[in-house]
Amino acid sequence: MNLIDKLAWIEIKDNRILLTRSYGKDKYYIPGGKRELGETDEQALIREISEELSVTIDESTLKFIGIFKAQAHGQPEGVFVKMTCYSGDYIGGLQASSEIEAIRWFAYSDKDQVVGVDKLIFDHLHQSELLA
Repeated sequence: MNLIDKLAWIEIKDNRILLTRSYGKDKYYIPGGKRELGETDEQALIREISEELSVTIDESTLKFIGIFKAQAHGQPEGVFVKMTCYSGDYIGGLQASSEIEAIRWFAYSDKDQVVGVDKLIFDHLHQSELLA
């Protein structure tokens, strides 16, 4: 099995989740990305969120949410993405940066606009009464 190993930052306010859309993409994604060689989950997530959203995640507040796996969007059948999710407080003002074109807050009812693995995360957050 081919597996894309990614990290995601779950930021929820008023029962809505923060999502981003990269330039040239048709779907929104939970922000995050891949580890660079030798990085821990925490280091990679802090770096990715700083690059994408111009904020600093407070490492001491990171909380493991879960691991979710699904067919990878835009990849051949049998290529899966594994998303390891954390929540955590941040410092700074959210601002699209780097490859990010748009930032938007989504309700559970918007889940048709996200990729497969994020739909699983939406379902989990909704069942946990974190996402309305």
